[in-house]
Amino acid sequence: MVSRNKNIVRVILIASYIVIIVLIVSGIGALFGYLNTGADRSAMLHTELKKIEQYTPKVVWTPLTNEGRPMDEQSLNTLENNYLDAWYVKHIAYKTNTTAGIKDYYTDSARLNLYDMIALNTDENITIESTTLEHHPTLNFFSEDGQLAVITDKDVVEYKRLFRDKNMVLETTEISTYKIVLLLEDGFWRIRHLVKVKTEDYKVEHKEIATTNLNIQGINYYPQATPWDMFGDPFSKDTIAKDFNIIKEAGLNTVRVFVQYEDFEKANINKTKLDKLKQTLDAAETAQLDVIVTLFDFYGNYDVLDWTLNRRHAETIVSALKDHKALVGWDIKNEPNLDFESRGKTTVMAWLDTMINLVKSVDDQNPVTIGWSNAQSATLLKDKVDFVSFHYYEDLEDLDASIKTLQTAIPNKTLVMGEFGEPSYDGFWNPFGSNDDDQADYHKKAQAIIATNNLQYVSWTLYDFVDIPKEVVGRLPWRKNAQKHFGFIDENGTKKASFDYISKQ
Repeated sequence: MVSRNKNIVRVILIASYIVIIVLIVSGIGALFGYLNTGADRSAMLHTELKKIEQYTPKVVWTPLTNEGRPMDEQSLNTLENNYLDAWYVKHIAYKTNTTAGIKDYYTDSARLNLYDMIALNTDENITIESTTLEHHPTLNFFSEDGQLAVITDKDVVEYKRLFRDKNMVLETTEISTYKIVLLLEDGFWRIRHLVKVKTEDYKVEHKEIATTNLNIQGINYYPQATPWDMFGDPFSKDTIAKDFNIIKEAGLNTVRVFVQYEDFEKANINKTKLDKLKQTLDAAETAQLDVIVTLFDFYGNYDVLDWTLNRRHAETIVSALKDHKALVGWDIKNEPNLDFESRGKTTVMAWLDTMINLVKSVDDQNPVTIGWSNAQSATLLKDKVDFVSFHYYEDLEDLDASIKTLQTAIPNKTLVMGEFGEPSYDGFWNPFGSNDDDQADYHKKAQAIIATNNLQYVSWTLYDFVDIPKEVVGRLPWRKNAQKHFGFIDENGTKKASFDYISKQ
């Protein structure tokens, strides 16, 4: 029995030894393969950068005429991606005063300066929010062994905000030139040297687009069955065409439509939805209607590190539609002043400024505006926009005075009341609200004020809606039910009394 037990123990020990050896060998083999094939970068990065685009400044390479070894397109793309990742990690490092990820994108000597800057900023309680918007690199040299590259990056547009003790003390946009040396290590490029050789204040001038020919008499539009989901699966060009004919026959000439940032998939614009937006403009052209396209709806982040994604979103849409005959103008953002309190007025205003510059750099023919939520904010950025748009849901008795105040403050700009209306809802949740007759009286009076002041306008909205997404007005039933009844046509397709005053004709 003792001998038998010894044999059992011996077998167990030998089997365990073999298993351990196999595990060790397989582990070494996996590590060897990992090191020789180039490590998965997402696994290496301490910053845990996701495999999604999150930093997409505009990059325009000078045609390759570099010294040394020719560089193929795939290698150039790898170099560009690694180079931009290095910028992105630096932005995060200066914003958070942490060093995570720096060693993955900078060589030993290059990262020392970054560490010193982070230490100094930490001691002084300084943080820097920054991004780059454009790069114009030239490949000067690529070594024969493919391990070293030298580039000159000209006209780098950099936006920076410096905070001390959480108070902003500096805001600047600069245009700079850099000399960069990169080394290929572990299968990807790290910055060895990055030296700024030239910098100056960034100044951009765009021609003002004349709006004297504008005659906007319009309505904000969503299909009745799919409000706030106009470009989703139920999209129907026939339905839109039918509605546009109703709008045209009512004496209106313009519709305002909305691009929702998340719905269009942010920077990587959903091509199917962009095509549906084009079809909408086609339908408008057929109906002889103009279209105002609102580029950002349901967006409220404004974080500086989001800017390059936002710009890619806007640039893609503007480039695709700028020559369409139905397009009459761009509305940068729907009611951005509502985000002043939560996001900070300075942050929102800086975002709007850079978006206006971007749109005008792509399209120098169609005018730009901002859909401010009230008349009080409409003077903001008045010198940047081509026409001034404000929304009005306040007491109608004060409208005439608000218009005259704006006309005095902005004498040389076309004014457009971009949203206004009255719900016909006096149900359970608002027993003292307005009924159909009250709504008609509101629009009759509004059109009289519009005519007196020669004001251009876009009312809210063609239809009453059955369902309102909670993202629009929240979950409170008295708000949702009121929002359902702003239309000139009820949920059964019957024209309400207010339809007689949908236009000033």
